[in-house]
Amino acid sequence: MRFSLFITAACLAISLHAEKVGPWDLDALKNNVPAMKWVRQDQPIQSLTYAGEKYQGKETEVFAFYASPITLGEAKPGTQFPGVVLIHGGGGTAFADWVHLWAKRGYAAIAMDLNGSRPPDPEFDPKTGMALGNGHRGVRTRLPNGGPPHGHAEKFDSITTPDTSDDWPFHAAASVMRAHTLLRSFPEVDAEHTAVTGISWGGYTTCLVASLDDRFKAVVPVYGCGFLHEGESVQKPSIDKLDPEHRALWVKEYDPGSLLPRCHVPILFVNGTNDVHYVLDSYMKSYNAVPGEKHIRIQVNMHHGHQSGWAPQEIGIFIDSKCRSGDPLSNPSAPVVSGDHVTITCESKVPLKKAELNYTTDNGLRSKREWKSVPATIKDGTITAPKPPADANTWFITVTDKRDAMVSTVVEFAK
Repeated sequence: MRFSLFITAACLAISLHAEKVGPWDLDALKNNVPAMKWVRQDQPIQSLTYAGEKYQGKETEVFAFYASPITLGEAKPGTQFPGVVLIHGGGGTAFADWVHLWAKRGYAAIAMDLNGSRPPDPEFDPKTGMALGNGHRGVRTRLPNGGPPHGHAEKFDSITTPDTSDDWPFHAAASVMRAHTLLRSFPEVDAEHTAVTGISWGGYTTCLVASLDDRFKAVVPVYGCGFLHEGESVQKPSIDKLDPEHRALWVKEYDPGSLLPRCHVPILFVNGTNDVHYVLDSYMKSYNAVPGEKHIRIQVNMHHGHQSGWAPQEIGIFIDSKCRSGDPLSNPSAPVVSGDHVTITCESKVPLKKAELNYTTDNGLRSKREWKSVPATIKDGTITAPKPPADANTWFITVTDKRDAMVSTVVEFAK
C-alpha cells in the first residue's frame, strides 16, 4: 500500500533500518537477483527478460539488451569487466547501439525497456559491424506481461490510486535496480565497479537510482533532474493538476529533488543552457541538493535527444575514472568575482586547453535565451575571465582539457 503523506518518527526509523525508502524495498532490490531468461544469444548484442515488480497485481517481466567484450568476440570467457546500466528517455526503449558502444569501450552493458515493451532485434552495419540502432525505428512490441507504459497517466495521475503498483516512477527505478543486481551477478562483471547513465526521463530515473542504490561507483544523469514542480519545468502543469495532497505526495516520493540529499555516489550532471524539458534553475537546485562528490557539464545550446545525450565523451571519461582508474575530468572551483574579472582554480591531471565565460543577458523563457561566450586566460592553474556584464543574469565558466573534455563551474544566477 502507498505510504501515508505523513510518517511518524518511529515509522521512519523502522523504514531506514529496513532500507525501505518511499515505496522501494531497497533490501530486496539490492540482494535478490531477479529471475531471468535469455531471448537471443546468437548475436553480439544479446537479449533477455527479467522479472519486474508486480503491475496491477500481476507478475511482470522487463526486456533488455546486453553485451560485453566477450559477446563481441573481443575478449575470452573468464575475463571481467566493469558494468554499466543504460536508461532510455521518454519515447525511447532499450537501444542496441548504445549497448554496443559501451561494450566496445570495455564494459558489460545492459539497457532495459521501461515501457513494458521490446524493440526489434538489432541489425548490424556490414562494414563496421556496429549495431544500427533498431530502437530508433521499427515497431516495438508490447510484452504480454509488461509493466506500465511510460505515459502521462502512469507518470503522474496514478499517484491518486491506493497503491504504487501502477506508478511508472516506482517501476522505472525498481527495474533499473533489478537490472543492476542482475548485471552484478554475471561472472564476467566486476560487481564492485559499476555505473549508470540515463537520458531525459532516463536522467530523471538516474537521479532517483543514484539516491537509492549506493552500489554504483559513478552516475551520470543527462538532462533529467528534480524540482519538476517548480519554475519553467514542462512537467510542472501535470504535477499542478493533482489535488494538493497528492501533489505533495508525488513531490515527496517521486521528485528527485526530495531524494538527491541521499546521494553519496559520485555524480556528473550533464545538460544544456536552453533545455526546455529540464530547466537550468531546477538543474542547479538538483546539483546543490547532492551532499556527496559532484561535477557538472553545462553546454551552451546542447541539443536534446538520445544520441545527443550519449554523445559527450565526458560521460565515458568520468565513468572510466571511477571504474577503470582513468584520468579524471578537470575539477574547477567556484568562481570568485574581484574588480573587473572572475577567477577560478582548476585541478586537472590533463593539461588544460581553453576556458570560456558563458553568459546571457536575455530575460523570458530560459529555453529561448541567447548566450554569449568570451575567452578566458589560463596561467599556472588559475583561470581568469572578464567580469560578466552588469545585466548578465546567468553565467558560468567552462574549462576544456587537451582531450577536448569540457566541464563547468557552478552556474551563477543574478541575486
